[in-house]
Amino acid sequence: MADFTMLIDLDAMKGHLGLTADQTEDDALITQKIVAAQTLIERQLGYAFADRFLTFQDVPPDLLEGIMQLAAWWYENRDSIIERNNVMPFGLPDIIAANRDWSF
Repeated sequence: MADFTMLIDLDAMKGHLGLTADQTEDDALITQKIVAAQTLIERQLGYAFADRFLTFQDVPPDLLEGIMQLAAWWYENRDSIIERNNVMPFGLPDIIAANRDWSF
């Protein structure tokens, strides 16, 4: 994980969650959710972002949105019981499928 680069920064994620910069009590938790979301999406895509894209600007916007949606989903639903078939935000499986490396 030494080469891991978090694509979504904490301030952007807090904005997505509707939090302000001065609300810092959950910063470590939010960062953990971003890292976990990005890692899971990379696994499902079949490639690491650092291996596929030269710069942050090269990453497709729908993948960046997917990371934010999943991190927000986990942050907002960490204490909730969710339906068995509803484990990811709506549309995220489609974003992953559209960008997945299907070659083996």
